[in-house]
Amino acid sequence: MAFKASDLSVLAYANNFTLWHYTSVDNTAAIEAAGYFNSAVDMLRLNDLLIINIDTDGTPITKFYIVTGNDGTAVTVAVYA
Repeated sequence: MAFKASDLSVLAYANNFTLWHYTSVDNTAAIEAAGYFNSAVDMLRLNDLLIINIDTDGTPITKFYIVTGNDGTAVTVAVYA
């Protein structure tokens, strides 16, 4: 599948930081693939955190991600450790 902006919502915003929630039927590999969040380039900023409910129609899992890059065209995320 693909990123759906309607499934991305703000949980908290303060001091140029946003905590997001995203839910998807996509699996972990799809969400972590390069370019998955590119259509959200105008919303996601460096160091924003995302709580993502993954594979909600299969074997659901929740992971935390951090936005590690946004060059105005491409967004990169990584598992938050």
